[in-house]
Amino acid sequence: MNLVLYIHLLAATVWIGGSVFLFALGIFLRDKDAQKKVYFYVGPIYGYVESVWLTILIITGLWMFFHMGLENVIHGENLIAPILQKKLFLVVLITIATIIHMYIAFKTNGLERTPLQKFLSRASSMAIFVLNLIILWYAMELRTLL
Repeated sequence: MNLVLYIHLLAATVWIGGSVFLFALGIFLRDKDAQKKVYFYVGPIYGYVESVWLTILIITGLWMFFHMGLENVIHGENLIAPILQKKLFLVVLITIATIIHMYIAFKTNGLERTPLQKFLSRASSMAIFVLNLIILWYAMELRTLL
């Protein structure tokens, strides 16, 4: 189980770290041409790498969930249930936001985006960033209780 937790934490580090880095690029790289070039070259690589790590996060998270018998705890009246429920719900939301973001990113890489595509891409990027931090908070809370 320690190996699964280690892999889960490594995946979380890569997933959240990459997300924070690209989010920061979008804010601090003011030159729009440079920003487009960076995202054109780095974006697809990042997308594939992050997809692998998100998949690993979900698989190892489910592994720990079932291995620790948390499927029996999630519906009970205890301190863990509400935290676990919220975390799982947020994981579903971040997965949906990631799918939306990646679909638009791969479809429009190197092309001009429509206003709707720009809105959805930026909104999903912001959602991923914020949800990462909230999920991390719930993960720390769960680890404290377990």
